[in-house]
Amino acid sequence: MAAQHKRSWKLQEFVAHGSNVSCLSLGPSSGRVMVTGGEDRKVNMWAVGKPNVILTLSGHTSPVEYVKFNSGEDLVIAGSQSGTLKIWDLEAAKIVRTLTGHKSSIRGIDFHPYGEFVASGSLDTNVKLWDVRRKGCIVTLKGHTDGINFVKFSPDGRWIVSASDDNTVKLWDLTSGKLLHDFKQHTAAATCVEFHPKEFLLSTASNDRTVKFWDLETFQLVSSTDPETGGVRCITFHPEGHCLFSGAQDSMRVYGWEPVRCYDSFSLAWGKVADIAVSSSQLIGASFNQTNVSLWVVDLGHLENLIAKYNSEAADVGNHVAGMPGEQKPVQVVPSTKTPPRKAFSTERPQTTSSKPRSKVEQSAIPDESNIEGKEKKDEQKLGAPEDIFKAKSKLDRTPPRQKHEPFQPPLEDPLSPGYVKQAPPAFPEPVKASKPVSSSEKANKQTHMIPSERDKPAGLQLSDFLPARTPVVDEPSKQDVYNQQNNQPQYPSISESEAVSTLTKSHGSINAIMTSRLKNLSIVARYWGDGDIKTAVQVSVDMNDQAVLVDVLNVLCLKQTLWNLDVCSLLLPHLKDLISSKYESYVQVGAMAIKLILRNFAPVIKSNMAAPPVSVGVDLVREERYNKCHKCYSHLQSIREVLSSKTSATGKMGSLFRELSLAFSSLD
Repeated sequence: MAAQHKRSWKLQEFVAHGSNVSCLSLGPSSGRVMVTGGEDRKVNMWAVGKPNVILTLSGHTSPVEYVKFNSGEDLVIAGSQSGTLKIWDLEAAKIVRTLTGHKSSIRGIDFHPYGEFVASGSLDTNVKLWDVRRKGCIVTLKGHTDGINFVKFSPDGRWIVSASDDNTVKLWDLTSGKLLHDFKQHTAAATCVEFHPKEFLLSTASNDRTVKFWDLETFQLVSSTDPETGGVRCITFHPEGHCLFSGAQDSMRVYGWEPVRCYDSFSLAWGKVADIAVSSSQLIGASFNQTNVSLWVVDLGHLENLIAKYNSEAADVGNHVAGMPGEQKPVQVVPSTKTPPRKAFSTERPQTTSSKPRSKVEQSAIPDESNIEGKEKKDEQKLGAPEDIFKAKSKLDRTPPRQKHEPFQPPLEDPLSPGYVKQAPPAFPEPVKASKPVSSSEKANKQTHMIPSERDKPAGLQLSDFLPARTPVVDEPSKQDVYNQQNNQPQYPSISESEAVSTLTKSHGSINAIMTSRLKNLSIVARYWGDGDIKTAVQVSVDMNDQAVLVDVLNVLCLKQTLWNLDVCSLLLPHLKDLISSKYESYVQVGAMAIKLILRNFAPVIKSNMAAPPVSVGVDLVREERYNKCHKCYSHLQSIREVLSSKTSATGKMGSLFRELSLAFSSLD
């Protein structure tokens, strides 16, 4: 068991959104940054190993369903449930493009390797290619009969491959905008695809629990893995193409394909893993469950030797089939240098300028005009035809080169370290808000990003405010770090068992006492709740004078709106006033959610009763009782409104929440 811990470990788990997380993506180049999307319609950016949010990006009006970094990790694109795509520039922390056209939820997005283009796939069964500079859809690729789960550009940017719930994977040619081949041997929904970084080789994964490898010259099946324990959720090739990593529920495997073999396997508790990325000699895996995100690290330091050993043993067996067992040569741990027999992708960026004639390569990259859906020549000129998908940027509008990320290292607070003390992350991390003044000379010298029209950007929030000089987002190891870069082996500082236990259990007693008391109070509330006496259960939770218990009860009530009535409103409103003034952001959000619910469902009743009070006393007792409850609720709501009026001038996320809540009170006017 100890050996397993040295090979893989859980790096961290934290609350990523105020509501359920719906998607996430790791930085493809470094594996050291992550972006998440949630049902709260927000996109949050994180540094791997840190529990606090770096940036919170807003703009979507429906839950975010898919997020993706570009290869330089300076742009993020997010697709929503409504079919809208938004692109953010992380340096300026602002939206640079909004793309609309899909009719249903976005389930797959990819950036072109070196062009200003984006591909997207949706539950509407269509794949769309977008020209980001002109904000338009160039080509709509139709052919799938069910929702699309994944889209990917080839390394040379000439093809798009899409995986769908119809069990097929389709390869599209951008030159003609037509289908090149249909891979149909999967027996369940295709979940993801990956191109080999160098060879003409495609890997596809599916819920049929297998990974298949395809030759892109002959479109023939090269090999197929044995079924895993569950559907394969994500795959990625080693950066040098030595092997393929496959992530399924609670497991990770390392495959070769000619012949197919499993080099290594790991049993992990990462649940339904959502994305994996290779960073130096480590693999980072990320998964989410409800509002939480978990990150895992797998040590790959032994992998190169392991693959070389497999190759050597296979060659050795082949050379000694007819020989004597006692004469077998010792295994030489030397990586294979065999040149792949397949054609290699050309990943060089084409050299083109507007003043020079197009090369044949560039001309072949222009999609056929007849394949632009519903476009005539005049419409093409208006939108701006895809003059050259591979056109190089000018010196001015090219994004400055990013510094090369250093190898990922576990932070000093490694969960496996004997001196590790876990710090509970904030329930709903508050994004850092900062503003850095920019001088006029800096504005003049600042290079623009991907959109030429956005060349002169206003001073504002910069990513460099959070990560000065692009320093690594994960702490560099110190002399006493548990990770040694030279031999890739965990090393532990000298510490006695008693000291280790004392460090690990620090503050455990007080936290345990708090949680025990909270559980006891909730069990009392649950006793009345189970009997169906909701009013008494709410009254008991209020009388306990414990905001944590009240918040737990409110979370349940907000999910079950049929439990609310005027009695419950009158009991809770005085305490909701205290919640929105709390120093804890999660308490404020729950209080605001409850107030919105009351205004939405009961404001018309309260307003009508206050406008027409009963004339005669003692005649209609039911009406009098209802009027008294409405009057009580109205008084508390007006008191809350006065508190909000002093908070609407606040800045940041909370200021936005208070202003939104203040507008909801217009239903009482």
